Amino acid sequence: MRRLAVLAVAVLAGLLAGCGSRAPDFHIVAGSEQKSLEPLVQAFCKRQHVKCQIDYKGSLDIGLMLANDAPPEVDAVWPASSLWIELYDTHRRVKDLKSIDTTPVILGVRASKARKLGWVGKPVRMDDILQAVQAGKLSFLMTSATQSNSGAAAYLAMLAAAFGDGSRLDPAALDDPAARAKVKALLKGVARSSGSSGWLKDLYLETARAGKPYDAMWNYEAVLKETNDALRQDGGELLYAVYPAEGVAYADAPLGYVERGQDKKARAFFDALQTYLLSAEAQTRIAADGRRTAPGMAAPARAEPDWNFDPSRVVPSIALPEPPVISRALTLYQEVLRRPSLTALCLDFSGSMDGEGEAQLKTAMRTLLTPAEASKSLIQWSPADRIIVIPFDDGPRKTFEGDGGPASQARLLAAIEAESSGGGTDMYACANAAFAAMQPYLDKGYLPAVVLMTDGESDHAEGFDAVWRRGGHDLPVFGVTFGDANKDQLDRVAKLTRARVFDGGKNLTEAFRSARGYN
Repeated sequence: MRRLAVLAVAVLAGLLAGCGSRAPDFHIVAGSEQKSLEPLVQAFCKRQHVKCQIDYKGSLDIGLMLANDAPPEVDAVWPASSLWIELYDTHRRVKDLKSIDTTPVILGVRASKARKLGWVGKPVRMDDILQAVQAGKLSFLMTSATQSNSGAAAYLAMLAAAFGDGSRLDPAALDDPAARAKVKALLKGVARSSGSSGWLKDLYLETARAGKPYDAMWNYEAVLKETNDALRQDGGELLYAVYPAEGVAYADAPLGYVERGQDKKARAFFDALQTYLLSAEAQTRIAADGRRTAPGMAAPARAEPDWNFDPSRVVPSIALPEPPVISRALTLYQEVLRRPSLTALCLDFSGSMDGEGEAQLKTAMRTLLTPAEASKSLIQWSPADRIIVIPFDDGPRKTFEGDGGPASQARLLAAIEAESSGGGTDMYACANAAFAAMQPYLDKGYLPAVVLMTDGESDHAEGFDAVWRRGGHDLPVFGVTFGDANKDQLDRVAKLTRARVFDGGKNLTEAFRSARGYN
């Protein structure tokens, strides 16, 4: 009898576990900027007795997901901007796309810095921002224009302002040497980049709480409100909102249904959710977050003059050209105008990588270091970039260096292809070797990062913190996990260096691509 009782308990536990892990009834993929609205959505799902899963991806990730020949296993997309749907939904799978709210991308500047620059209470033009950057008086956080919508919006506004009056992005700006030079000079002000607007906000708050805030951050007006709400709670210095006088690009937060042959219940639920989010009740709550809603739908959030925030203020919007021109502008950013990167790749070739792990790693590197492949995800290198590759096992093997030109990438890839798995694992020694190899380039205008990929656990952490503080120059160390990698170790390294960890367990190539978007 006792054995039967134990068996019954085990079966019941299995059934309960299965219920808890069942597939979602409705799956949404959204941009990170929508995260603050998740409680609103989940409350609606709960009332409808529907299990909703919301995953957050960068704007380009959402676009590439839609561009695949096979339909994505999602029911709806909610990116920052319809721009990415227009660029990548070539199969026209997204139906009934409707804007839920809007928010302009603006520059938040530390209040004391804004006062020193003489910007408080005055119109600020993009040329004023350029002059501050060129004088060494201003640097800023900004997401990658090819990976995240807020970075793309800031970049496109820079292009528009650099050529003409800034009210529209003239395609001629892409070929104008003076406009290119202005934008390239502006982008030298990027202190840190990322593939996520939400992660950039978290980075700013983390450094502010540590007493080392950055000068400024390009982000959504609503996300800057979230940032300042947190800073106000901390008793920290607020960011002053700068609305470039020439005009800005807006995010329209469109929610669309992904047609992939679902049953009628999925479509009916989507219609109900979209209708609810556009209702007066939901729009009132959305407006309270600092987002802009349709005229007359809801009262805007209260203005906060101490940081120049006013969501009822009319902010000129730049007119954007057709998708092919936008696509060319993004390629121009990636290949010519962005701040050049200095990237060290620490690649695990320990014995546990033998077989499938080694094969997947080499496949990922072929994507990263083959221009035609990398350009599909807008992560291609430029000749101005500097790349360092260090294979490791229980220590660094060799250090290979090159630039981002095609011939140099081919040499680096050949060196990686010649490696084979064997030995132990010491990722810390590789990171220390990366710091040493990067030293000659750290003061030459590069945007630096270390990407540390491992499938195991390192036994020798001695000295890593000290080496990083002494010679790392605040270098971020991004982790990429694979197999049985010790995520706690990588998380600790990422936290110390203000970086993040990417999960390569399901797709190592995608993990490296995501990490590349942060540099």
